[in-house]
Order: sequence, then C-alpha cells, then structure tokens
Amino acid sequence: MEYNHKEILLSLVNTKMPYGKYKGTLLCNIPVYYLEWIKRNGFPKGKLGVQLETMFEIKLNGLDDLLTPLKHL
Repeated sequence: MEYNHKEILLSLVNTKMPYGKYKGTLLCNIPVYYLEWIKRNGFPKGKLGVQLETMFEIKLNGLDDLLTPLKHL
C-alpha cells in the first residue's frame, strides 16, 4: 500500500499514539529513544508503522523542524 508523503507528514502532527507507554501522545512528540525501541522490536504493519518509521527517520536525522510549520495547519 502506498501513502501520500504530504498526508503522512501531516498525520505525524495530528495523530496520537494509540497504545503503549506514550498512548495519547502526538507521534511527533514521541522521544527518539522510544522510536529506537520500536524499531528494534519491529515497526507495526500498516499506516501506523509507516508513520512511526517516518518519525524515527526525521528525528534520527535532526529534521524535526520540517514539522514545525505543519503544527499550525
């Protein structure tokens, strides 16, 4: 299944983690150490997995500022 890049980026600032230690936290606010833990254990399948993997790559590469303008849409 393919996902629209713009849709995924917007969803990172609008979607809350549905379960786990950071349940209810916006995906963009999940700490990198938790995303690293999820990566080690395997990203979930489907859209949430794509979102978490994208957020991991953004944080890993220090690109958090990419999401700042989207937080105000």
